[in-house]
Amino acid sequence: MKVAVIGCTHAGTAAINNIVNLYPNAQIDVFEKNDNVSFLSCGIALYVGGVVKDPNGLFYASVEHFERLGVNMHMNHEVTACNLDGKQIQARDMKTDETKSYSYDKLIIASGSWPVTPPIPGSDLENVLLCKNFEHAKEIIKCSESARNVVVVGAGYIGVELVEAFEENGKNVTLIDSEERILNRYLDDTFTSPVEASFKQRGIELALNQTVSQFEGTGTVKKVITDKGEYNADLVVMCVGFRPNTGLFKGQIEMLDNGAIIVDSYMRTSVQDVYAAGDCCAVPNNATKQHSYIPLATNAVRMGTLVAHNLLNPILEHPGTQGTSGLKIYNHNIASTGLTESAAKLAGLSVASATMEDNYRPEFMPENAVIQIKLVYETETHRIVGAQVISDADFTQAINTISVGIANHMTIEQLALTDFFFQPHYNKPVNFLNQVALKAMAKETEKVRKQEQILV
Repeated sequence: MKVAVIGCTHAGTAAINNIVNLYPNAQIDVFEKNDNVSFLSCGIALYVGGVVKDPNGLFYASVEHFERLGVNMHMNHEVTACNLDGKQIQARDMKTDETKSYSYDKLIIASGSWPVTPPIPGSDLENVLLCKNFEHAKEIIKCSESARNVVVVGAGYIGVELVEAFEENGKNVTLIDSEERILNRYLDDTFTSPVEASFKQRGIELALNQTVSQFEGTGTVKKVITDKGEYNADLVVMCVGFRPNTGLFKGQIEMLDNGAIIVDSYMRTSVQDVYAAGDCCAVPNNATKQHSYIPLATNAVRMGTLVAHNLLNPILEHPGTQGTSGLKIYNHNIASTGLTESAAKLAGLSVASATMEDNYRPEFMPENAVIQIKLVYETETHRIVGAQVISDADFTQAINTISVGIANHMTIEQLALTDFFFQPHYNKPVNFLNQVALKAMAKETEKVRKQEQILV
């Protein structure tokens, strides 16, 4: 069996590792535009902030390791054409400019994503950088050494992490985003407000509800112009978002409108013997019960693993995802899963929510911390569809518990009565997950009571 793999970050790496173990006689050809594999881009901010001293630690697999396993690693190779019906691909050696054709029996598309790059005048100036791969990371570090004024465009996870890293390195930092608040897609406002307050306390300028219109400078960027102001900049990092890197397959494979490849529960595309995994794909979302584009390394690794197991026969189904993620900014430990209340409404769901804020230990304990948690649920079925948590203490693992609940269609009543242990060092007699679910139940009970009064 000849297997061709396009792309080798998280999904590609997971697929290869599993194919080698499951099908030791398979001939595997991997085509990767970079000279490295398995780069953890989520570590770029830690590298910028000096937490990670050696950038080589941001890899968990190597080209040499795969080659020792007998994998044909075509590094610095760009796939330029793909004939899915004829099971042929063409790849150009980016060093020699030579193009060759390769045949396959099974094709795995793990081409990932690429940063969104709006057509902003001045984007070609020096020190206007993207933040995705290892080369980007090295360039950001190099340019930041002499930069005094840093502008980050985009207030998603990567953007806010970079803002923290630059500020801790003594830079004058401005964060620009077209939304009215940071982390708009991942958290509701009561969870983003504390982070915004921390940024302001540290002198970070939040230029929110603004759109970048131009970069100015002679050769090198010196200023960022928005529709509401202008900001000095020696370095600009663009973190607007990501799009599926699937242009090569447009018109050949079924996709969402944004180009994300649609796969079934066995990672099969609409073309026989063609599989896809990772950031180039749409994934089944357990909260919305629809396919969604959720580019996360965790999703990519699972999908790459599934591709390998299902190459010959459909035996292992994708369980769906909740888009679970975590974030640490200064003293704030934050995590979320499923949908925010606003995102659920945009998805057409009728939802309500319950929020709990309390000390996590009994008040007699000498040390304590406040935990704030929010539960989002469907009003008709009481099915949990999302949750968020923030605290100075680390309760992010609680969101993993809710993630399991969403995947298994858990209701607020079931969560309210779930058996969690009590020990004063760790929690109160009624666990905070039970508490927030009980609040949701009380809210629904009160709603029914008021309706009954109206009918009477």
